Amino acid sequence: MAAPQIPVPDRAAVLEMLAGYRERDPADVGEKLDSLELTWLVAQVEQRYGVELDLTDEVFEGMATVTGAVDTLRSAIPAAAGG
Repeated sequence: MAAPQIPVPDRAAVLEMLAGYRERDPADVGEKLDSLELTWLVAQVEQRYGVELDLTDEVFEGMATVTGAVDTLRSAIPAAAGG
């Protein structure tokens, strides 16, 4: 029996999580992310999805944009969940 697939956030969900940082509207989140936004996002993902992300510096740097973060989380969350 296959393990259940853990859902991964889409772009809208990532923007929603990032909007929680500095309490802003998701439409106000820019494409480029700073290190504090990335730290916030990783903490939010870990809490929301019940995983602990083990991201190398290289992978973390690839998350410098919303698009990069979405792409990275699509593979990082299932990997962290053992899937």
